[in-house]
Amino acid sequence: MNKQEEIEGLAILVRDLRKHKHLTLNDLAQRIGRSVGFLSQVERGLSQPTVADLTAICEALEVPTTYFYSLSKPRELSWVTRPDERRTLYYAGGITDVLVSPSMSGRFSMLESHLEPGASSGQGHLDDSSEQGGFIIEGELTLWLGEASEAVTLCANDSFQLPPHSPFRYANLSDQPTRVLWVFT
Repeated sequence: MNKQEEIEGLAILVRDLRKHKHLTLNDLAQRIGRSVGFLSQVERGLSQPTVADLTAICEALEVPTTYFYSLSKPRELSWVTRPDERRTLYYAGGITDVLVSPSMSGRFSMLESHLEPGASSGQGHLDDSSEQGGFIIEGELTLWLGEASEAVTLCANDSFQLPPHSPFRYANLSDQPTRVLWVFT
């Protein structure tokens, strides 16, 4: 799939899940603190949500953040995934996440995040119900853990682990691309 097909696939999944949960655009917009217009553009594939937006949508619709990676691509082995078989999400703000796990049915999932220089998860803190951690493959990642926390900048070969429901946000404040391997329970 190309980038536009991936964006349109996300749009369909958000809209279908919202309708399945019997929520109006207005209901969901209020729950995530965004406008109906913005949400409508996301559901039509015209706007990309930030990481914080998609996390809020997942929480409001009561699905794990990995829900939107569930579109499967054909694979020769069920326990192996190759680069051309992976599901990709493109976010606003310069972040691209690639699901590198071969399956969503295990006890953990792995994502490779690509952050362009200046990319950010969004202004709000993420509050994910899963435990997660990461390993910085290249570049720098700045993390803020807790509502009033100071920034911590991690470099290549640094790692971190966050407990469930720990409010955090992240960004690439450098002028070089960053790659992070994330692991979610």
